[in-house]
Amino acid sequence: QVRLVESGGGLVQPGGSLRLSCAASENAFSIGVMGWYRQGPGKQRELVAEITSDGRINYADSVKGRFTISRDNAKNTVYLQMNSLKPEDTAVYYCLAYFRGVGFWGQGTQVTVSS
Repeated sequence: QVRLVESGGGLVQPGGSLRLSCAASENAFSIGVMGWYRQGPGKQRELVAEITSDGRINYADSVKGRFTISRDNAKNTVYLQMNSLKPEDTAVYYCLAYFRGVGFWGQGTQVTVSS
């Protein structure tokens, strides 16, 4: 069992920035892929970005060039730096981590982009 605790969400104006963090209860060196997903109002949950244990990264086309995912295995934490935020980025953001082939989700953190 892996517990994931997200933080860093909030209200930001268009063009602003936020940094999300997701801390895992297990040693990050034991965790495979870690990623961020989001679910906007009336939408399905979608991949935002993911990073493997050896640092390979994949982004959704909608966030390329604006969001940066990173991982600090010593702190068992994955981050999502979000710049140039748009109203369409408004969603609940969820952290996902794979441990021994099983995916575990965090509780989610709300990001609202509005003037």
